[in-house]
Order: sequence, then structure tokens, then C-alpha cells
Amino acid sequence: MISKAFPSTVEPRVTVTLTSLIELAGFAVRIKLHHPQFRARQSGGYVSRFKGRGMEFEEARIYQAGDDIRSIDWRVTARTGTTHTKVFREEREKPVFISVDNRAAMHFATRGVFKSVLAAKLAGLLAWTAQQQGDRIGGQLFTEQFCCELKPQNGRPAVLRFLDLLVKGTCGASAAIVSLEQVLARLTHHARPGSLVYVISDFRGLDAKAEIHLAKLSEHCDVVLVFVYDALEKALPTYQGRYRFTDQVREVVIDSADSPRLQAYQQHFADRQQRLEQLAKKPGLALIQCSTTDDPLACLR
Repeated sequence: MISKAFPSTVEPRVTVTLTSLIELAGFAVRIKLHHPQFRARQSGGYVSRFKGRGMEFEEARIYQAGDDIRSIDWRVTARTGTTHTKVFREEREKPVFISVDNRAAMHFATRGVFKSVLAAKLAGLLAWTAQQQGDRIGGQLFTEQFCCELKPQNGRPAVLRFLDLLVKGTCGASAAIVSLEQVLARLTHHARPGSLVYVISDFRGLDAKAEIHLAKLSEHCDVVLVFVYDALEKALPTYQGRYRFTDQVREVVIDSADSPRLQAYQQHFADRQQRLEQLAKKPGLALIQCSTTDDPLACLR
């Protein structure tokens, strides 16, 4: 198991540096975000059809035969007494909004890298890819204590600002957060309609209320859930013995001979995984699953 007792030098399996995230720019050319057949990894045969570029309101004009009645501008219609419809134009760039989970449970791994490190690398690759495609980059970082957002902006400075947030793990203006539901509720307000939204997390605390916010978000945005996990969370070792786990503060001992507890542990993970897979079958949602031993570039490709 990787220990969180940090050595004197930076351990790349445990923490990320700004330099390491900047170096990901060279690998981002191998990824394409707006693919018309984005298939959910390990989640069945569901195909999410992403709409591509977002649409932005341009003007209101008098309604014409054949116009979509859902685009009627009721405010202008009421004010003028004549039916008007909204006209939209294609945005030159699509906002890409990346939400990253940095809660305590993300600072864990038994092999590979910490989940938090994997999440930061995935986010970095996505941010550089968006920048190279000419899209605007914004993001969200959350822990049990705070949640903060960066408004989508253009160019390399926007990426560097986001990467700096990932490395520092905190920001000046933030809101106190205690649940995943509250984080996703904030996300629905900060991600503009037409955005491509990535949520990178182990999704601990995902419940019916949190799912409502994801469903609401997917009505106006394309949402990709990136499920990050460690192999030990999926299944405990099969050989007999007592296993001690610690975060240097708390300690848990699990006896592999305790079959009921072992089955309950593994079922808890399976339930969360299945919940995500079922959620990803809904329109506007897709799922990527990535373990701490996986190559983040391969996961996104």
C-alpha cells in the first residue's frame, strides 16, 4: 500500500506538481473531446451522441412557419403582442468545465498512484486538449471543507490557472461544502448550457438527490462521469489474513475470514459502480472508469 507519510522529496505517486501537469500538454494531441460516438467504457453498449459546439442566443425575430415552437420567446411575444422566436448561432468555442474531487478518500491507493493524482492528471489532459481545440476551459475543485469554481476562459493562461488550482488544492473565494449533492447543485449553476462537463471523482456519497442534479445538468450539457477507483476498493485480497489500513490518524483492521463483512464490503463498491453505469445510460451522460494503475491517456482515448 502506498503510504501517505510523505518523503522529503516529492513522490509522484502521491502528489502532483505544476511541472508534471504542464508536461501533459504534449500528450493531449492524442485526445479528441468532441467525438460523435462517445462510448461509455465498461458500461454496456450505450452510445452517447454529443452535440458538438454549443449554441448561443443571437436575436428574437417574428415567428415563421416551420419554426420550433419550443424556441418561442414568450417575453418578447407578450411585450409586442406578436409571436417571436429565438434565433441561435453556433458558438466558435465550446466551454469545457472540469469538476475534480479532492476529498480525503481520493488521497489513497494500494498500487499505482493516489486517486487524487490520477484525477489531477486526467483533468490536466482534458484541459490541454480543450485549449488545443480552441475551447474555453473552466473548472471546479471540491473537498469536504470547500468548493470553488473557475469561469471558462480562452487560452493557455486559463489552463495554467486551472492546473495551479489542482496543485494548490485550495482557492481564496470558496463555499463550504459537506456533500456531493451540494457540489453537483453548484455545478448546475456554473456550467453554461452547451458545455462539455467532466466530473472526475470516486463518487462516494452518490445518492438519489445527487443524481437529480446530474440529470438536470445533462438536459443542457454533455456530461462525462470519470469514475476513479483503487483495486482494493473493488475487491479485497483473496488469501487469508488480517489487513490493517490507516491514514495515519484512523485505523481499520479487516479479517478476510469474516465472509459476511467481506461480501458487504465488495457489494458496497459494486452497488456504486452499477449505479454509475445505469446513470450513464441516460441521454446526455457517459461514463469512463479508470483505476489507479491505468494510464490516464489510455482511459481518455
